Amino acid sequence: MNIYVLLKRTFDTEEKISIQNGQIAEDGAEFIINPYDEYAVEEAIQVRDAHGGEVTVVTVGGEESEKQLRTALAMGADKAVLINTEDDLDYGDQFTTAKILAHYLKEQEVDLILAGNVAIDGGSGQVGPRVAEQLDIPYVTTITKLEIDGETVTVTRDVEGDSEVIETSLPLLVTAQQGLNEPRYPSLPGIMKAKKKPLDELELDDMDLDEDDVEAKTKTIEIYLPPKKEAGKVLEGELDAQVSELVSLLRNEAKVI
Repeated sequence: MNIYVLLKRTFDTEEKISIQNGQIAEDGAEFIINPYDEYAVEEAIQVRDAHGGEVTVVTVGGEESEKQLRTALAMGADKAVLINTEDDLDYGDQFTTAKILAHYLKEQEVDLILAGNVAIDGGSGQVGPRVAEQLDIPYVTTITKLEIDGETVTVTRDVEGDSEVIETSLPLLVTAQQGLNEPRYPSLPGIMKAKKKPLDELELDDMDLDEDDVEAKTKTIEIYLPPKKEAGKVLEGELDAQVSELVSLLRNEAKVI
C-alpha cells in the first residue's frame, strides 16, 4: 500500500510568539510538526504495519522544513519529500500548497493520503480537501478511527461532539482529528535510522510548474495579537442591587442589551 502524509512545519504555539511589522517574527521562534499532522504520521505507520507498504511524508516549504521531515522519518516513516519553494515563491496560501501537492501526487501511485485536520497556525483546514478535489478522489475529514479491509475503508469521524461512520473505498484522503491515536516519540534507534532514510528535494521547475500556476489567491494584510483583557468587575451588595448594576453595565458599557 502506498501511503502519503501531508506534513506542515508550524510555530510551536506553546512557546512565546512575537509580532514585528505585522508579521510573526521567526527569529527565536520554535518550530514543530503541526500536531494534527503527527496523528496522521502515526496512523500511516500503523496502517503500513498492519497492511504492508510504504509511508512517504511530503511537505511544501523551505530548507528549514527538513528537520520536521527527519522527525517524521524517526517516528517510522520510510521516505520524505521536500518540495522547496524558498527561491520561487515569496508568498503562498492554501491554494498554493494544495496545487503543488496535488501536482506532485498525480504522478505517484497513491492508495491512501493522510493529513492533519487543521494547521494550528492558520486553522483553515483547506489543504487536505483541496488536494482530494484536484485528485478527484473521496475524502473524509476529522477522523477518529480508520479501518481498512481490502479496498473497503470504514471511517469514524468527529461531528461536533458526536460520531459519524462512513464506508468508502481506496484511493482515499482523510484528515486526522485528536483522538485518532497517540503519536509515538522518535526513539534513539529511530533517529539514527532516519539519517539514512531517503529525503528527496524537488523545486517547481522539477515539476513543470511556474510561479503563475500556483500564485496565491489570498493575501495576508496584517497579523496582530489579541488585545489585553481588562480586569473584571466584582459586584457587591444586595442581590437586587447587583442585578441592577449588572443590567446597567451590560446596557451602557458593554452595549449588548
